[in-house]
Amino acid sequence: MDTFFAQGGYALYVWSSYGMALILLVLELVQLVRRRRGILARLARLQKINRK
Repeated sequence: MDTFFAQGGYALYVWSSYGMALILLVLELVQLVRRRRGILARLARLQKINRK
């Protein structure tokens, strides 16, 4: 098991790459959720304006 986590001496590079990929995926999801909320809020405002 230790050899798996050591990755043949490249553990720092391998695991930091996995970590960076995970962080970027999470940030992408957060950005998409925020963008979606903003678009829905904008559409709600436009719909409210058009009803008047």
